[in-house]
Amino acid sequence: MNFNCDTKRLNLRVLNGTEAKNVLRFYVDNRESFDPYEPERSENFFTEEFHRYILNYEYNQMCKGHMVRYYAYLKDQPTRLIGTISIRNIMRGSYQKCELGYKIATEYQGQGYGKEMVEKAVGISFFELNMHRVEAYCLPENVRSIRLLKSIGFEPEGLIRDYVQIQGQFRDHVLFSILHP
Repeated sequence: MNFNCDTKRLNLRVLNGTEAKNVLRFYVDNRESFDPYEPERSENFFTEEFHRYILNYEYNQMCKGHMVRYYAYLKDQPTRLIGTISIRNIMRGSYQKCELGYKIATEYQGQGYGKEMVEKAVGISFFELNMHRVEAYCLPENVRSIRLLKSIGFEPEGLIRDYVQIQGQFRDHVLFSILHP
């Protein structure tokens, strides 16, 4: 896997702890729109120290081939962080599958950036990681995310009951998957 890759309009980068301040600002600036879809965060999450630790941890996990998280920057504004996408829960052997997770800054939602990130991550999953199956989970009311996944070829497989605790309450999620062509 590469530490940097491009889509038409984005540069996707694996970051280390030196970028903690920028990542923290991304989460703080978008907290209101991210919160309804994410697990409850402790106040520690909103510190530079926390993000420095997580970025270094994820960087090391990427080096070991366990997961990768790319941070999306606009090509025409190379310091402007607008999103993140992760390839995680990579399972080898008989499974050959992984999961995707992604988010886009509020002001850039609905402009196709999420689709660019997900398409690139699916390509990396299939052609670099040799995965057979890529999964994504989303809340049933997350219409934008469902539309994005379907537009790329993900198919809904069913409802996973009480899958993740979001804001203190276990919530159902829809499981989507796409298979290697």
